[in-house]
Amino acid sequence: MKTYSAKPSEVTRAWYVIDASQAPMGRIATKAATLLTGKEKPMFTQHIDTGDYVVIINADKLVVTGDKMTKKMYYHHSHYPGGLKEATLAEKMVKDPTHALRHAIRGMLPVNKLRDGRLDRLKIYAGDQHNHEAQKPEAISLKGTK
Repeated sequence: MKTYSAKPSEVTRAWYVIDASQAPMGRIATKAATLLTGKEKPMFTQHIDTGDYVVIINADKLVVTGDKMTKKMYYHHSHYPGGLKEATLAEKMVKDPTHALRHAIRGMLPVNKLRDGRLDRLKIYAGDQHNHEAQKPEAISLKGTK
């Protein structure tokens, strides 16, 4: 029996929609990362990008558990002395509601040459409107998953 290896020409990509107001941020990020990498497909191959497109809506209604809105910190350094900037999740959500989800999903993807292409297939929208209806995306419900 031979080992199957997917070829880039054989990959078919589906579209999925995830509502960010249904589940906590971590569950949404893990599901999105799994769909972007294509790990649930039987044709999954490590060195070939077999993932799908993921559209996330309602990022402005993101659900987090505990005190993460006020206690979770994001850090950025300008590489100059005293250049450390820090902001809470609530501050980041006011400035850009999509940043926290994109940051979480990016951290769950493997660090290799395929990561940028996978992130290009991730579309995050603050409201419930998106312009990908022509692709007929399949809605994925994460409500009640444990």
